[in-house]
Amino acid sequence: MKLLQVIPSISQVMGGPTQVIFNIVKGLRELGIDTEIVTTNDNGDSLLDVPLRQLTEYEQIPTWFLPRISNRMRDYIFSPELAPWLDKNIKHYDVIGTHYLFSYFPTCAAVIARRKRIPYLVHTMGQLSPWALAQGKLKKLVYSSLIERHNLNRATAIHCTSIGEAEDVRNFGVKTPIVTFPLGVNQPNLLPGAKQKLRYIYNIPEDTPIVLFLSRLHHKKRPDLLIKALNQIKHNIDFHLIVTGSGEPEYETELKNLAVSLGIINQTTFTGFITGQEKDLILQGSDIFALPSFSENFGIAIAEAMVVGLPVVITPGIQISPDVANAQAGLVVDGLEPVAQAIAELLKSPNLRRQLGENGKKLVKQKYSWEVITQNLASVYSAVANREKLSDTFVK
Repeated sequence: MKLLQVIPSISQVMGGPTQVIFNIVKGLRELGIDTEIVTTNDNGDSLLDVPLRQLTEYEQIPTWFLPRISNRMRDYIFSPELAPWLDKNIKHYDVIGTHYLFSYFPTCAAVIARRKRIPYLVHTMGQLSPWALAQGKLKKLVYSSLIERHNLNRATAIHCTSIGEAEDVRNFGVKTPIVTFPLGVNQPNLLPGAKQKLRYIYNIPEDTPIVLFLSRLHHKKRPDLLIKALNQIKHNIDFHLIVTGSGEPEYETELKNLAVSLGIINQTTFTGFITGQEKDLILQGSDIFALPSFSENFGIAIAEAMVVGLPVVITPGIQISPDVANAQAGLVVDGLEPVAQAIAELLKSPNLRRQLGENGKKLVKQKYSWEVITQNLASVYSAVANREKLSDTFVK
């Protein structure tokens, strides 16, 4: 069995989706399943310095990079070379996996896969949630009517990461069989003395608890709400906020100006985009993880926080929030006042932070292991390749 994963971009600045596809492909290859990626050289406002139009080992993954043209249509990410490339090469693959919706790469792959009679599996990645559909609503209504709903209904199967995401797919009018199981998270390399090292690097007092926001800086993730929530408790509770991630320069400036205007800039550090050991240090050195996002199908950063024992403050729009609430691994709240109160409660109680953190580690070990998840995914791809009759399946 040979698989091709189609995704518009694997730039690190894309955040969670890039980590997810890397882990999926590496896991499948470790199981002996030949899997490649085709994508663009997109890197946000710049381009990746990678060989084009040839199979390249990138992050230990066989990858075809095609040239992206223009970044004006940021979410669409277009390469005119994809269609002829697929037309020539798709016959070499048994199954196509598409990632993202409302974007040229998955759309083009689905159309050509059908024409060439190659089955395809769609990873919807939370893009059919009510919040996501409300963004660029008119454009998505037209795109859905002309293209997307048809592509989804003609897929062999759809992978969702939560029951809520599967419900969103059904509400979109899709009849295709849905296989539901979560994404995973890797066990990090433990860094001794992380809390002390982190405070030393960013000049934070040793006894000051750190609230961490780690995600792409985008209004969907609501870092602005987190900053406003912390402003409400700044006179009563000591804290330091670390904002880790990057986004559109205008939005980054807006967030920094907000912290200045509210008088908490001296209690806030913006690190920009980080990865590797720097990211591990920030996760392991912090005390609370907060992501008040409008919507997430999974939220890989949440699982990364829980695996190192951080209690999380998240919103109901994050579709693994029922798991977090049931496991008592964090606080699920929404709105300015509830977020401020939840963070204040955790800041005041090291014992509560410790207990929720331990519960989070257990939850990740039980449900979010990449080893188990790639086994499940391999079974789905095998069934699709063998053209087996599939039905809706929920894998706990």
